[in-house]
Amino acid sequence: MPIYFSQFQGGQRSNYTKKENNRKHKINAEIKGSEFRVVDQDGNMLGIMSRHEALRIAEEQEMDLVEIASQAKPPVVKVIDYGKFTYEIQKKEKIQKKNQHQQQMKEIRFKWRTDTHDFNFKTKHAKEFLSDGNKVKGLVMFRGREITHKEIGIQLLEKFVEELVEYSKIDSPIRFEGRNLTVILAPDKIKKAEKVESNEKTTEKPTTKLTTKLTTKPKRVNIDEKPTNTPFSNIKLPDDVDIDLDAIDDDK
Repeated sequence: MPIYFSQFQGGQRSNYTKKENNRKHKINAEIKGSEFRVVDQDGNMLGIMSRHEALRIAEEQEMDLVEIASQAKPPVVKVIDYGKFTYEIQKKEKIQKKNQHQQQMKEIRFKWRTDTHDFNFKTKHAKEFLSDGNKVKGLVMFRGREITHKEIGIQLLEKFVEELVEYSKIDSPIRFEGRNLTVILAPDKIKKAEKVESNEKTTEKPTTKLTTKLTTKPKRVNIDEKPTNTPFSNIKLPDDVDIDLDAIDDDK
């Protein structure tokens, strides 16, 4: 059986004629089968053809033939430079890894006699953890004879769950782990999205009054007309008193 691409001059294709142990895809002469669906380096379909024909097209374009879907019927092969192909895969994996959020478990510890201020402070932190996409584990610690007050611990965690109902859903219900009482909450993206949408609606400012003021036409004033509302126009004088109001205005 002839080995394809063994006579290629230049480039890096000669480095791929021997199968590497860590390679994930078969290329060129390593590909076995009689019929394949062939696509070019831009993803355009070239059609279904024999192995020999697919290898010939790759050789004419000085490219490699890479098997990208061996389980398909017929298997799918791509005509592309293998170095470019592996670079594109590594680039996609790097982007996916960067965007992938590593969910963590954040633990919030309470004592069975936790006061209101401490409870509110720790609940606030739990909301931040859930908003960041992390799980939260609420834990009530009992020491010695404190275990006799387990009903108080249950009430405390029930209140904790109630305070976080808008941010989370119960991943593991309230239960004992040794001498500790625990509950695990997971972030609920649906509830968070609904809350954000609700806040956006409530923060919208009405613009009706502003529009009305801007569209109202100003009143035209005749500057030649004497003003009727003088400082003393609303004063009622006795009948026997005569004051010249126009003279007072002129003195000003």
